[in-house]
Amino acid sequence: MALTGRTGLLAALSAIVVLFAPEPGLAVAGLLLLLAALVVVDLLLAGSVRELRLERSGESRVRLGDAVQVTLTVANPGRRRVRGLIRDAWPPSARAQPRRQALDVPAGERRRVVTTLTPSRRGDRESAGVTVRSVGPLGLAARQGSHAVPWTIRVLPPFLSRTHLPAKLSRLRELEGRNPVLIRGQGTEFDSLREYVAGDDVRSIDWRATARRNDVVVRTWRPERDRRVLIVLDTSRTSAGRVGVDPASGDPSGWPRLDWSMDAALLLAALAARAGDRVDFLAHDRTVRSWVSGASRTELLSVMVNAMAPIEAELVEADAEDMVAAIIARAAHRCLVVVLTDLNPAALEEGLLPVLPQLASRHLVLLAAVSDPRVAAMAEGRGTLEEVYDAAAAEYLRSGRRRMTARLRQHGVEVVDALPEQLAPALADAYLALKAAGRL
Repeated sequence: MALTGRTGLLAALSAIVVLFAPEPGLAVAGLLLLLAALVVVDLLLAGSVRELRLERSGESRVRLGDAVQVTLTVANPGRRRVRGLIRDAWPPSARAQPRRQALDVPAGERRRVVTTLTPSRRGDRESAGVTVRSVGPLGLAARQGSHAVPWTIRVLPPFLSRTHLPAKLSRLRELEGRNPVLIRGQGTEFDSLREYVAGDDVRSIDWRATARRNDVVVRTWRPERDRRVLIVLDTSRTSAGRVGVDPASGDPSGWPRLDWSMDAALLLAALAARAGDRVDFLAHDRTVRSWVSGASRTELLSVMVNAMAPIEAELVEADAEDMVAAIIARAAHRCLVVVLTDLNPAALEEGLLPVLPQLASRHLVLLAAVSDPRVAAMAEGRGTLEEVYDAAAAEYLRSGRRRMTARLRQHGVEVVDALPEQLAPALADAYLALKAAGRL
């Protein structure tokens, strides 16, 4: 049971009457009895909250930054009208609006209540319950109760880098259709025969075809399709750091490195799938967090974003040995392994660097990392003594990343180190460059 503001107002008016009554004691007792009777009657006449039947409907998935509506259908099978307020509770990160709504459901009828969610974080957002307050006809008292009406909204990565996809696909079409090469590379396949043109490499001449046609003919090659790309996402503590500006909300504290890496992984996956390559996905810190394999070209992005949505950075050190073992166990034949991690010299020296030769000897490895734009800004500071010290510290960090990049390349590892907004297109460009060079 709950008392309303009208009850308090009635009590205040009763107190004023008592002040002017000839016998205050009797007046107080009488007014209290009257007020109590009115409250009891009002409570008895209020519609039953327990008898309500609630059902949910609506979308169950939404991209981060977009809005989604969830509809709550309230059915009143009872004999009395239910009039009052309803609150559909969600976690704060779901940003549910409005928080409370008026409710009026006549006996035997149903009403729909719509709540709009604009989530601010990835992952699964579960409803916390529905609370209904049914006010009596006098407005003095109300019945209140809660109902568990489960519903889960999965908030997917926003894939903001998809705006770069048309330009990258245009480059891919040029690479595949318009620029066949004359010399066969490790990652190329036969494309076609054509007549010899002055300036063509003589090594490309197909002598058998030349003898049949009585004309000099050369072979052309194109980047091989149906190659395998394994995208590995590091979800350890180094991926939890926030860099850049949150593109969904504009928050200057930034996005976690993990989310920037996810965005780059989705652009690479979309591009590689259009190129005819097979894409697999592995998320790992100390153990495998997610694994996607065998998805078709049309289903790949949907499967990947659904697998990425609940992944959060774990505040643990990465187990590089276990990660390499997981890669080798899942990729028996040579493929392109793209590792999205932080180019942190201390973490790499203790983790990935010692086991990297084992991985690089079997696969072509590409390491992609997002750099912190605040470090670059600090390195330019010269105005005050404090800024000079900050610039020295920033330059020390940058030189450490450059030295680590050089060491990785000595092991035959390709490295992409880019600012947050540039990581996704830079990684796509690196993939296209490897494909054009016939290294896949």
